[in-house]
Amino acid sequence: MDEVEVVVAHFERATLRVGDVFLKVDADQARIDAEVEAMSLAPVPTPELLWRKPFVLAIAAVPGAPLGSLGGPSTGSPAAWAAAGAAIRTLHDAPLPPRPGRAGRSIAALAAELDDECGSLVTNGVLPADLVARNRQVAEAALRPWTPAFTHGDLQIAHVFVDGGEVTGIIDWSEAGRGDALYDLATFTLGHEEHLDDVIAGYGADVDVDLDVIHAWWSLRSLLAVRWLIEHGFDPFAPGCEVDVLRSRM
Repeated sequence: MDEVEVVVAHFERATLRVGDVFLKVDADQARIDAEVEAMSLAPVPTPELLWRKPFVLAIAAVPGAPLGSLGGPSTGSPAAWAAAGAAIRTLHDAPLPPRPGRAGRSIAALAAELDDECGSLVTNGVLPADLVARNRQVAEAALRPWTPAFTHGDLQIAHVFVDGGEVTGIIDWSEAGRGDALYDLATFTLGHEEHLDDVIAGYGADVDVDLDVIHAWWSLRSLLAVRWLIEHGFDPFAPGCEVDVLRSRM
């Protein structure tokens, strides 16, 4: 093997690829432990665990290709998006895991974090006040009681691999746990609103999916992410990314 690919790297964690092996280095051992536990419990395709040592997790590459990326085109067909919706439903219907996840933060904690973040974005001139105010208003619909489900917690489309119309693997489970199912659906369709109907069709018509709550999570998640992304070397202002998602709510 003549090269090591840096898949993602920031101050908290890094993922490296060496051939067909991914090495995840995380400063927080608890996140590694949570990821291993979640993969063992999830009733959907997950990467094969090769080994783990303190602060490092080695997993095998999954077949297929990512469904797409935020800010980029989707490589998947409508059938692939629907298959992903069905896989997400299977996860959400599974027995609850023992710990809360990223999607399981309390209403009070989320509201406080959101208010602090909105104030910071405006005070520091990161985003216009009217853009923040409008999206804070939209985000309010997500701050409601919800029934706990088995959630992935960071279900970006780049974390869902497909081959044709089949989901072959879902990666990056460090934020998994009990949480709000609509948080996963919103994270998965963030920046790809045109595929929301396909995802819901696969998820199942027997579930009442509140679109206002999904729209709210798009706003809420984007508001909370902008400053973190900037501080960790990412660009939320890139076309199709978080700031464009916020602008689409105006």
